Amino acid sequence: MNGKGQGRGGGRRDGSGQGRGQDFGGGHGKNNGGSFGTGGFCVCAKCGEKVPHQQGVKCTTLKCPAYGHTMIREELLKS
Repeated sequence: MNGKGQGRGGGRRDGSGQGRGQDFGGGHGKNNGGSFGTGGFCVCAKCGEKVPHQQGVKCTTLKCPAYGHTMIREELLKS
């Protein structure tokens, strides 16, 4: 016998087996995963153009009416 067990583990010969993460990157975004509520504006980060936010429509799905850049929620610019 060579002293090595015969079990069925998830590890690999080179030591790169399955393991638990080190708790990095587990945080939430700037609003901790919640919504910003109704109202507010979607803003172009490039030129500052504002359009009213519509409930149920993510700002990132909108394009700037002036230049075509992706819009973001106004609260995200205020950091």
